[in-house]
Amino acid sequence: MARFALTLLRSLAVTVLALPLFASAGFAQNYPSRLITLVVPYPAGGGLDVFARMLAKPLAERLGKPVVVDNRPGGGTTIGAAYVANAVPDGYTIMLGTSTPLAVAVSLHKKLTYDPLRDFVPIALVANAPFLLIVNPTLPARSVGELVSLAKNTPAKLSYGSAGPGSPQHLSMELLKSITGMDLVHIPYKGDAPAITDLLAGHIPMQFAEATPALPLIVAGKVHALGVSGTMRIPNAPGIPPLAEAGAPGFDFVSWQMIVAPAGTPRPIVDRLHTEIKSILALPEIKADFARTGRIAVDYRTVEELKKFMAIEVTRLGKIVEQAGIAHSE
Repeated sequence: MARFALTLLRSLAVTVLALPLFASAGFAQNYPSRLITLVVPYPAGGGLDVFARMLAKPLAERLGKPVVVDNRPGGGTTIGAAYVANAVPDGYTIMLGTSTPLAVAVSLHKKLTYDPLRDFVPIALVANAPFLLIVNPTLPARSVGELVSLAKNTPAKLSYGSAGPGSPQHLSMELLKSITGMDLVHIPYKGDAPAITDLLAGHIPMQFAEATPALPLIVAGKVHALGVSGTMRIPNAPGIPPLAEAGAPGFDFVSWQMIVAPAGTPRPIVDRLHTEIKSILALPEIKADFARTGRIAVDYRTVEELKKFMAIEVTRLGKIVEQAGIAHSE
């Protein structure tokens, strides 16, 4: 009798422990049953917003439910990221973010309200977005070597623009400074567009810029490109060499773009979204967009590999923030 009671208690314990797993599996089996929100922590109309809308349409078709893009800019991308980190982990709120909120922000903001490694589960790494080092044609430098020589002959005289403090464009130049020993003055702007406007007007001599607005200017001869920030050449501008090959050995900086969900999202839902997004990235129209915008397709990683990748990037990019001395106290 005692043995029977013990066996019964063990069976009940196993059943109770298994209930959350059964519930999760059942919930995931019915996913999705309603609208899905894809948060973008950047303003509407920008490059990532346009890309998110391109992904949302085929994702909705595959899932059979609407996928709505919700722009939540502010706080240097941290407002939108914090919103998703605190959302219910049910697969109905996901985010297309970049390395800024998912790796840089934790070093840049000492009182960040979320932890990218603890509060998100990666779904898919969708692209790498390299930057172009562009200069005003009046600057007497047509190569990285000439730029370095010019900067060293006029220390703290040359300036550069960026899309804002802590932006990938800013960190790209800080990395270049650390590799080449250049002493440059940083002039931050509120985005790529106003910085490019001042570059064209001759108010600043150089900057790192996104490929989409920079490439037409390069073709028109309005700016000169000295190199691309990633290790690969941009398909629609193969003549622009990687900076690592053009005078800055070891240089590698891209803004990677990743879809994440709140931590605790059931694994079957994560796997479903992972599979669907992988299929979407193989669509001809998405490949055409990559060619037009300069995005680089990445080797597809598993969810487990993406977790390790994020941890490595938090450390790597954190060192650049530290070297640049740009961490905020708040």
